[in-house]
Amino acid sequence: MAAPLDADTLPLLRTALDRLARGFASLPVTPGAEPPSDAAALERVLLEVADRLRDNYPYFHPLYAGQMLKPPHPVARLAYALAQWINPNNHALDGGRASSAMEKEAVAEIARLFGWSTHLGHLCGGGTMANLEALWVARELAPGRAVAASSQAHYTHARLSGVLGMEFEPVPVDGRGRMDPAALARLLERRPVGVVVATLGATATGAVDPLPELLALRERHGFRLHADAAYGGYYALADNLAPETARAFARIGEADSIVVDPHKHGLQPYGCGCVLFRDPSVGRFYRHSSPYTYFSSPELHLGEISLECSRPGAAAVALWATQRLMPLARGGAFAGRLERSRAAALALHARLGADPRWSCPFPPELDIVVWAVRAGRASVASARARAVFEEAARRGLHLALADLPLEFFGAGAFEADQATVTCLRSVLMKPEHLGALETIGSLLDAAAEAALGPRPAADPPLRPARPSGSPRRSR
Repeated sequence: MAAPLDADTLPLLRTALDRLARGFASLPVTPGAEPPSDAAALERVLLEVADRLRDNYPYFHPLYAGQMLKPPHPVARLAYALAQWINPNNHALDGGRASSAMEKEAVAEIARLFGWSTHLGHLCGGGTMANLEALWVARELAPGRAVAASSQAHYTHARLSGVLGMEFEPVPVDGRGRMDPAALARLLERRPVGVVVATLGATATGAVDPLPELLALRERHGFRLHADAAYGGYYALADNLAPETARAFARIGEADSIVVDPHKHGLQPYGCGCVLFRDPSVGRFYRHSSPYTYFSSPELHLGEISLECSRPGAAAVALWATQRLMPLARGGAFAGRLERSRAAALALHARLGADPRWSCPFPPELDIVVWAVRAGRASVASARARAVFEEAARRGLHLALADLPLEFFGAGAFEADQATVTCLRSVLMKPEHLGALETIGSLLDAAAEAALGPRPAADPPLRPARPSGSPRRSR
């Protein structure tokens, strides 16, 4: 199990801060400077903050297996904190000269992850802002055309389409939550679509849309293809994906734009998103003039290719430091963390599938596992899932809930007294989850027994098993 909170690295921050301070040692002491802070008052407030922050779920611990939350890597935490003594702003080089250079280098490494040696890209506040920029560029390239995304895509795509004045078309999904290419083909025959969003890692189930089929449709219909890989993008490095999923990630570099969130699998503090464009010439849509901002250097200021203005340079410093410590390479330490998370999800799915209390619609594509409680009616299964969820939390195991279409479970799995069934959901995005699976399974068993009653025996086989090697009887 992980230690409750990692404090052993704090002395490194003091060492790095001393080195940073030496870089500014020549500055004179100025009159009128603020007096030193009252240490006793600072301590009092900080201890109050610590008490308030205890009213949280243990997001950093493997027994938190609910939403998409994981701790930043220690080097990211320390680098972010170190940068706060400077507090750079990566809008213009005037406000963040070193951190702007670090952002360009870090973003270029992410672009190389997808096979792009040239690109236009930058960091932003998160996946929502990154997707907004990608859809905005698509609108500028094809005004008046619609946005299409799967019905399991992140809800912000519909919302952002409204913000941009673009019509949104949801596309039906298959039984595993992936966009149905045939349904998209029918939509494309019916109306003009400017951009299709391919989701590589749906937030509810981790589903990965069939990118090769969507690329084939792009060849026929000429739409722009945007890959929303905010959650799943880093899995392009993993070597233990299912073949179909691996084929989708192998072709992500053929998308016109890509979004990935370093503050999810990239081990960064919130908020740190990244948007990338394959064709750098789309930078023309960002052009603007600011006579007081972009004067210190003829080099590209990041504010000239971003819809956001002020942005924390500390986010770029933390990302650069993390990638410096763990490069984005197959077979490396960073990729190994992803592979352990996926291995944990596969193992949990196998355990759930062997338990007659649960109904598992499909194996995980990445590291998100969903399962329902077996019951006659969908409403009863939903109520029982909520009861298990609450009992698990009482025991210190924190899961999540998701409402999924009944179609995911096959015909007749539930009496359809409602359109969806509330499922239990676990995001095993911490590599430590792999070592904690036995504890997670035991706590889940205890929660299920408290909510549902004793575990039933497995269903007997329909006929006695034939002894190995005995002859078959002819009819």
